[in-house]
Amino acid sequence: MTFKPARLLLALIAIAATFANSSAFAQNLAVVNGKAIPSSRADQMVKQVVAQGQATDSPQLREAIKKDLIAREVMMQEAVKQGYDKNPEVKQALENARQTIVINALARDYVTKHPVTDAEIKAEYDRFTKQTGDKEYHVRHILVDNEADANAIIAKIKGGAKFEDLAKQSKDTGTANNGGDLDWASPSSFPPEFAAGFTGLQKGQVTDKPVHTQVGYHVIKLDDVRPAKLPSLEEVKPQIADALAQQKLASYQEEMVKKAKVQ
Repeated sequence: MTFKPARLLLALIAIAATFANSSAFAQNLAVVNGKAIPSSRADQMVKQVVAQGQATDSPQLREAIKKDLIAREVMMQEAVKQGYDKNPEVKQALENARQTIVINALARDYVTKHPVTDAEIKAEYDRFTKQTGDKEYHVRHILVDNEADANAIIAKIKGGAKFEDLAKQSKDTGTANNGGDLDWASPSSFPPEFAAGFTGLQKGQVTDKPVHTQVGYHVIKLDDVRPAKLPSLEEVKPQIADALAQQKLASYQEEMVKKAKVQ
């Protein structure tokens, strides 16, 4: 068969169009009412699902995501058709979402460029262990409104009354019926003035003077002391790294706010 020049040109154009359509189809997951859904959108969702450990990449997962994206596109087209995209509240929500996405991208990039070092993690761990201390204390307390009531309780205890029985009158309703038991904790878990009230006591001893904090007056009893069970550096390294990264981001944000012209 011999093509004439004009027919040859038309055939070449048709073949080119076929390849173009094939390429376009490969780039799209589906076309809904003439609106294309890019395959890259599905790839991104698959990546997110896999990264979160919710599933593994598979034909079944991709088919489920495809159906979801098609359904979402159908609903989106209907919502636009009914004018919901022009609703002021919807537009504000979209702007808020846009800001969040863009800011998160900036934050991820900042963390990547300013990574938390092992030295910073070690320094924070050392600070934590120093602050926490190497001992844990099992303490009880009775909380009252005024110093006179606290002194009266101390006098009763010296007279032979049981601390646990007197604890029932404590303002701390969470421990009143449990003998004032605050369980095991490190001194750093309490307000400094409260911690100072029991760290100098001997086992079984009760404070001979009321301890004043912002919530009232305390009578404190030390039940026991034991070595602190602190986690190793490796056990808490991820948490420390995340906390330090958040601190760096907060400092970066504060720096940007200071530089901004706010009227």
